[in-house]
Amino acid sequence: MTGSPQKRKKAGSMEKSAEHYIEGVLNGDRVAVAQAITLVESNAEKHFEKAQEMIEELQQKETSSIRIGITGVPGAGKSTFIDSFGTYLCSLGHKVAVLAVDPSSQVSKGSILGDKTRMERLSRNPDAFIRPSPSSGTLGGVTRKTRESIIVCEAAGYDVILVETVGVGQGEFAIRGMVDFFLLLVLTGAGDELQTMKKGIMELPDLVVVNKADGDNRDHAKKAEHEYNHILHFLKSYTQGWETKAVTASSLHETGIQEIWETINVFAQKTRESGMFEGRRKLQQKEWLYEMIEEQLKHHFFQHTFIKGNMQSYEKDVVEGKRPVSGSVKELISAFLSR
Repeated sequence: MTGSPQKRKKAGSMEKSAEHYIEGVLNGDRVAVAQAITLVESNAEKHFEKAQEMIEELQQKETSSIRIGITGVPGAGKSTFIDSFGTYLCSLGHKVAVLAVDPSSQVSKGSILGDKTRMERLSRNPDAFIRPSPSSGTLGGVTRKTRESIIVCEAAGYDVILVETVGVGQGEFAIRGMVDFFLLLVLTGAGDELQTMKKGIMELPDLVVVNKADGDNRDHAKKAEHEYNHILHFLKSYTQGWETKAVTASSLHETGIQEIWETINVFAQKTRESGMFEGRRKLQQKEWLYEMIEEQLKHHFFQHTFIKGNMQSYEKDVVEGKRPVSGSVKELISAFLSR
């Protein structure tokens, strides 16, 4: 047998039946949860089919969870915040799952940030599960695999799902579409920070947290809180009927953490009472349907025999100006549909 023992072990674990994964996940086995997510993340066709069988069964389980997206500018302290926030939630009796969506290495296609190593307390907590995951280099990869990982964690009994994104950019719009509550971490100096943010990003969060509000930075943080609240007052909130506000917090000293959780609870109560919470979940399912259709069409298109055999020639001709782009697309699509 070739390959390292670790690779052979991983490959062997993925050959288990869908029923095996389902049973382990429903029993709350953290090893089974990790293996189930590995199955979800696999790009192999046989693993995809097995993963879909597993997901179809797991999403039948009734759960009462809240999904929280967490993003922030570089250096805002996302991992440290999640370590403190998640540990606090565990102390209240919650089970917390952290899905950290990392950028992919263009060489290894693997996770390169290693968030788990920066959440020392939470990673040791028996009521927490942390999964740094590669994004596979595409938003489609992030969307499908993260949605299915959420279902796995919820079926395993985790009632608070934290989805950490890598920074302020296009990926945040994808994550906003799969969580109930979206939290943006920022630093002091709102005016300077806003120069690096798109206006659209500021319209996404349900709460803005000015982090690192401690020591000599406390007064600056309070000033930034005021500046952000002034800005947010003139922006339309992403969640209808909810006023997005800015607050301060210190992950280091764990101040403001309890207030943030209380705000999330108020949000959940109000949106559940209004029907918006369930309505948003249903809308997200609909969006997922269309995303999966697009992803599968793209996958099957590029796996098509004619496309695989002729795509390079079409690319060359288009680049050299020998074929028009629109005409090439029409020919390729016609070939795909007729064979």
